[in-house]
Amino acid sequence: MTDPTGAILQRDGKTYAVTTRIPAGIITPEQLETIAAAGRKYQVPVLKSTSGQRILIAGLQPEDVPRVIVDLGPLAKPESGPCVKFVQACLGTDMCRYGRQDSIGLARTLEETFRDQAFPAKIKIGVSGCPRCCSESHTRDLGMVGTPNGWTVLFGGNAGTRPRFGDPVARDLTAREAVDCAQSLAWYYRDHATRHERTARFMERIGMDTLKSGVLSLLPYIPLEKVQ
Repeated sequence: MTDPTGAILQRDGKTYAVTTRIPAGIITPEQLETIAAAGRKYQVPVLKSTSGQRILIAGLQPEDVPRVIVDLGPLAKPESGPCVKFVQACLGTDMCRYGRQDSIGLARTLEETFRDQAFPAKIKIGVSGCPRCCSESHTRDLGMVGTPNGWTVLFGGNAGTRPRFGDPVARDLTAREAVDCAQSLAWYYRDHATRHERTARFMERIGMDTLKSGVLSLLPYIPLEKVQ
């Protein structure tokens, strides 16, 4: 039997699932046809859109997993060690009248920035183009919220069994500054968190003052008054 590397074992203990890579939740008709063709070819019982704006191809036989990954090509996102699972984005200024910042553009940049990076535990990112937070930015490990003055960066959110709102780290940032801030936060977390420790529990353990001190040394160009 082929080792189903890159797949998620399902509850039945026999079949597997593969998730797609759909940066910012934007997908073309051609990409949808590729996913649908894989579903038909391998007779999968379920195609599920996830909360992270991905498509889960479930019910795969273990020997079909590597074939599906090949057929999906760039759409395939094999599961590996703890990493950025997804970057969720709202419609932003492209399609929403409430959008204040380009959430789709920032989400795509963050997707590329963190692609293939490993962390102590999984990271989920939400990018919302306005304070309505349609991408659940407050309860993501890294959250971005657009305002008329720029981006607010949040860190340490979680929507699990012990929910936690992320802490505001910086406000009124440009998109480039927001990416730099997110990267510095992620690096600090990577270097100081314990294995399997999610950002919410990490923040409860170290506190905001410690985080602020560590991250500010990596981001000297962010004025102190922007850090809460």
